[in-house]
Amino acid sequence: MNVLNGDTVLHRAATANATTFLDFLEILKSRYPDQLIVLVLDNARIHHAKMARDFLRQEGESFHLIFLPPYSPQLNPIERLWKWLKDAVIANVFHKDQMDIDRAIARFMEYIDQQPEEVLRRLGCAA
Repeated sequence: MNVLNGDTVLHRAATANATTFLDFLEILKSRYPDQLIVLVLDNARIHHAKMARDFLRQEGESFHLIFLPPYSPQLNPIERLWKWLKDAVIANVFHKDQMDIDRAIARFMEYIDQQPEEVLRRLGCAA
């Protein structure tokens, strides 16, 4: 999530690993070419994997990583987005199957793509 304008980038993957993290970094790089991308990250192993370190050595000028202290999700604005998504899509809702959940998530993502000001306000990033 871009805390300056509310733009949100979602990379759906079946699993979270170093490869999918690198895929996400590539998506960000193509979305924001020639810009410094500052990422706030937790200390998940995938963020420190050798593949990630090697990639960042090559693309070092494109990225700046800020690692949060352990056990501090309250410092990461994206955690508020995940809570909002869970409250809007999952909590107290019966989904008949995985495809129904996927469609609900897609609708949520379409909504927030159209509401960047609300995204910033709800995530505590609005000026």
